[in-house]
Amino acid sequence: MKRTALFLSAWVLPLVLSACGQNVGWVIKPVPLDERLRETVVASDSGLFVRDKVVIVDLDGIILNNRHRGLLNWEENPVSLFIEKIDKAEADDSVKALVVRINSPGGSVTASDILYHRLVRFRQARKVPVIAMIEDLGASGGYYLACGADTILAHPTSVTGSIGVIVQAFSLQGTMKLIGVEAKAVTSGQHKDMLSPFKPLDPKDMAIVQAMVDDFYGRFIKVVVANRCSDQAGKKLSQDQVKKLCDGRVYTGQQALDAGLVDALGYMNDAILLAKKRSGASRVKVVLYDRPMGYNANFYSQAPVPAAQFNLFNLNVPDLLAAGQPQFLYLWTGQ
Repeated sequence: MKRTALFLSAWVLPLVLSACGQNVGWVIKPVPLDERLRETVVASDSGLFVRDKVVIVDLDGIILNNRHRGLLNWEENPVSLFIEKIDKAEADDSVKALVVRINSPGGSVTASDILYHRLVRFRQARKVPVIAMIEDLGASGGYYLACGADTILAHPTSVTGSIGVIVQAFSLQGTMKLIGVEAKAVTSGQHKDMLSPFKPLDPKDMAIVQAMVDDFYGRFIKVVVANRCSDQAGKKLSQDQVKKLCDGRVYTGQQALDAGLVDALGYMNDAILLAKKRSGASRVKVVLYDRPMGYNANFYSQAPVPAAQFNLFNLNVPDLLAAGQPQFLYLWTGQ
């Protein structure tokens, strides 16, 4: 048996290697078994022994506090991954500034709030500049997170805003009657099956849900006011102006700048240069955190990959629908 294996190896390995073709080869290298985040330097000022760092942390896609299925596999919990990166940055004294790159339409109310408060705690603990960089999309919960930074930059072609709350409710009772199906829930109270799709939408139920939406909306307004109504960095918006802007509409980067919802337009390089300038460090290196199997050539290496499209239907959407119950969302649903 051993002779057969050796014999096959002697023939198969050369054939496999020869099949590589011109300018193609095989690389065999050890890979760490520990999958904790590691640091990758993607840019650095010249000179030896550059110690100070600007860290880039990405927030991509819909913000949900669970793992969701991608096209071919399960993806990481975005809340867990974001917090893991912030924890690593907070524990490193050589981190002199943080850039949070956002490309998200938002997500659940709770998940968005968790990320926002973790970012605020980082600012309070480390007292270093935190720059939010909105690229393609930073709407609703994405903008909620951006308000945890001390400065918000928006790409000139970005979409932001959508400040508000949404919860979807629907009834299948009419359809069920057509096919001869009847559902009846046995409950301990008249509102226990509130917003069940198997009964008609009840005005009393809707009033209760509206009060909850108003409460979550009030929290969003407070977050925006805390970030945009301060005299620091020239933020002069009044609370009344904020409320007028927070009607759920989306804004281009330029419109958001004109309205006072962001501090400047710019690109990723601008965000990094601003972070470096405000850190006071003379020389810095720009780093990303990634898993051991990953590779980053520059600070765009972890830019989000668009979800696959079938008939213009985004495959991420079923993650929201599969939960089976209404969800309170800081989410722009117009994409």
